[in-house]
Amino acid sequence: MSIKRVAINTGGGDAPGLNAVIRAATLAGIRRDWEMFGIRNGYRSITEEKEAPLMTLDRTAVQGITMRGGTILGTANRGNPFEMPFKNDKGEWELRDESDHLVEEFKKQKLDALIAIGGDGSMHIASKLIEKGIPIVGVPKTIDNDLPETDITLGFDTAMSTAADSIDKITTTAEAHERIMVVEVMGRYAGWIALHSGLSSTADVILIPEIPFEFDSIVKKIEERRQRGRYFTMIVVAEGAVEKNGKRHVLGKAVGQAEQLGGVGEFVAKKLSELTGQESRHTVLGHLQRGGSPSSTDRLLSIRLGAEAIRAVNEEDFNKLIVTHGPELKRIPISDIAGKTKTVPLDGDIIQTARDIGICLGD
Repeated sequence: MSIKRVAINTGGGDAPGLNAVIRAATLAGIRRDWEMFGIRNGYRSITEEKEAPLMTLDRTAVQGITMRGGTILGTANRGNPFEMPFKNDKGEWELRDESDHLVEEFKKQKLDALIAIGGDGSMHIASKLIEKGIPIVGVPKTIDNDLPETDITLGFDTAMSTAADSIDKITTTAEAHERIMVVEVMGRYAGWIALHSGLSSTADVILIPEIPFEFDSIVKKIEERRQRGRYFTMIVVAEGAVEKNGKRHVLGKAVGQAEQLGGVGEFVAKKLSELTGQESRHTVLGHLQRGGSPSSTDRLLSIRLGAEAIRAVNEEDFNKLIVTHGPELKRIPISDIAGKTKTVPLDGDIIQTARDIGICLGD
């Protein structure tokens, strides 16, 4: 097989570092005399046929984009070709399988390989496209850091740092007003962002999905601080955190999308005001964590992942995901992680460190 034309896709939520991957892969491909293309707005552009699905990636197209957030290709949360939303004749939303259309377009464009950059959902889609004959190399991307078999995913370091910086700022106003301040961060069903940012910013309470919380435990921590003359409390809560024997807080679910988590921060703040009589406020960092220039750690990781993806394509080592193991990059079958989630290990050193220095984890 002679590689000539390679496409790059960015799917799911955006993350700092995507553009750095695109640039590195493009330049590495051009050096091999390949034609490089980007799929616009995820797989949705191929199935909806509202615009030319591919954009040419040359040196000019990727010039100066390493430090930019977002993705020059665009992305889509509702871009699963196997469950593409559409309105039927009655004006009702339904899902239909457009994967055969995507495969046909792949062949029509005479593409030899696809570099799929994404998280758990994107890799699940990739594994199914592989079964349909598309040669794919995957690159792990998600600010949630919840992909198994890899130490870290691109975008996580920046999101965690952004959250920690925001918590630092909120801490000063919490102290000034002697308030309970609750900061809700992203992470879906894993507590990586909450744990890392909360620990880095010396939060007093960190609530993560892996440990169902009890208000008695949090109130006890608040009272302990009061007895030591600390009349404010900083609480970091992951959007997927849940009260013991309670239900997860969900804002809604659009057709073709995963459920939208949120609201637990407001719930915790209101409940603690009732239980303690102390004024409380909540802040939802939301998409602030997804935006902005990637950190130097994410930039370097993204560049390495992009170049390694091209090396894998060059060697025709398809259907592999590029992962980090210690200081090295490795390749594993995409099927090994498809549909799986990496949660925070409760016996890990970071959890133990939090407990050792007196952080309340809600249990």
